[in-house]
Amino acid sequence: MALVHSALTSVVCKNGNHSSAAKFPSTTFLPGFDAAGRISSPYKKEICLNALSSGPRATLTFDPPATNSEKAKPPRHTVDPASPDFLPLPSFEQCFPKSTKEHREVTHEETGHVLKVPFRRVHLAGDEPAFDNYDTSGPQNISPRVGLPQLRKDWIERRDKLGGPRYTQMYYAKQGIITEEMLYCATREKLDPEFVRSEVARGRAIIPSNKKHLELEPMIVGRKFLVKVNANIGNSAVASSIEEEVYKVQWATMWGADTVMDLSTGRHIHETREWILRNSPVPVGTVPIYQALEKVNGIAENLNWEVFRETLIEQAEQGVDYFTIHAGVLLRYIPLTAKRMTGIVSRGGSIHAKWCLAYHKENFAYEHWDDILDICNQYDVALSIGDGLRPGSIYDANDTAQFAELLTQGELTRRAWEKDVQVMNEGPGHVPMHKIPENMKKQLEWCNEAPFYTLGPLTTDIAPGYDHITSAIGAANIGALGTALLCYVTPKEHLGLPNRDDVKAGVIAYKIAAHAADLAKGHPHAQAWDDALSKARFEFRWMDQFALSLDHDCHVLP
Repeated sequence: MALVHSALTSVVCKNGNHSSAAKFPSTTFLPGFDAAGRISSPYKKEICLNALSSGPRATLTFDPPATNSEKAKPPRHTVDPASPDFLPLPSFEQCFPKSTKEHREVTHEETGHVLKVPFRRVHLAGDEPAFDNYDTSGPQNISPRVGLPQLRKDWIERRDKLGGPRYTQMYYAKQGIITEEMLYCATREKLDPEFVRSEVARGRAIIPSNKKHLELEPMIVGRKFLVKVNANIGNSAVASSIEEEVYKVQWATMWGADTVMDLSTGRHIHETREWILRNSPVPVGTVPIYQALEKVNGIAENLNWEVFRETLIEQAEQGVDYFTIHAGVLLRYIPLTAKRMTGIVSRGGSIHAKWCLAYHKENFAYEHWDDILDICNQYDVALSIGDGLRPGSIYDANDTAQFAELLTQGELTRRAWEKDVQVMNEGPGHVPMHKIPENMKKQLEWCNEAPFYTLGPLTTDIAPGYDHITSAIGAANIGALGTALLCYVTPKEHLGLPNRDDVKAGVIAYKIAAHAADLAKGHPHAQAWDDALSKARFEFRWMDQFALSLDHDCHVLP
């Protein structure tokens, strides 16, 4: 789920010299537009400048330099994208001193494939039994130059030989087939594989698992499973490198990120994504419109379906597991944002909105939705239907524009299911606590219980520097109500670019929120974890308490 911060000239509305193509037909009247079909003066600020001059703020950088001379140095960029100079990562043992990485073996009945499913075993003092936890850290001590083992290679080759009209987990689930991925997820979640299959078939859960992402350790997203956390990574035109982005994937997954999104907009986008995918044990998502925009030199008006389609296929071929596509930003919804305090804050939403306004045409992603589905069901790319009209402030929460788009998300979800494409719906945003339940209720009803994926929501706007807290409050609330995937927010939200410590702080804050939601939902593993730590605390087993904590170094925090 993409975030927005700095101005980006590529998506700023031009206030003059509109071509005739940018005019609305004289018979059309929309609030905020003059008779010629251009945006009228009172609304220019709300629809154009606030809404469309937005850039990504989901890119990350390392800790700021310590000296003024170092601060003056230009940002580091990758010299050779074919041979990056990768950075050393703290080991699993350093991050979790009293834990070992273990595997549970289970055999897939149909094929005989033996699956080795990872978990983290926390070793406790004396006669206390070890405690087993879900693990996302992936295979250890492997050079990023080599890439992770191709865990799914045999699974995919077998299914490719069998052939079929579609290659999605939903397609197989509807046929009554329990795939290796379903068994793997069931083992991780300690659930019956048949239950996993039935939830995927119904559309209530997804297993993002592009058949080209062979390194993936499958995981499941759904409200009847553990609440999951996404971490955003990605470079920008002025910051970061391939080396740093791969490091961020390794660092975020070490601390529990269940998925990552690569929101790169800078140099070497294709190569950056390739190195990330070859080194990511978790699903990788993207916002394809970002790269499509770069292909047309940042000019939204030059976008078209052909460029977008080419980008989708390019990313699917690499192994991207899910696409965020803002197909619900319809032309008729854009004027609904005119009286907002913060307009359109989604970068993807603003790009589509600008294109729609420039040509007075419907969103090409909406118009070509069936074509998008045909691409996705050949690779098993899941769709995360973007919330391009999400509220960017408490003032705008739960407004007409937001819910109009959500209603359209429901339509797009049902159409995707007809072609066996896995879907989740993206949600807000900035929402005060008393308005959160309405979001969950409408999403479940309008989107037929497809998984909900939310950015927070932030529950207040008054705490810059602490928005990992303001949003974790909302995330815990909406997670307890049924949201399946929470997109993390870091302390740098609304302020700047997060460094390594901010990434960890964001992941930990959201693991807390997800766990609190699991407790509220009555998940037995969540309660057992709390009980184990509480017992250690009461018995003054200090090292056990630290070992059972989300962050082992909690006792040395400033």
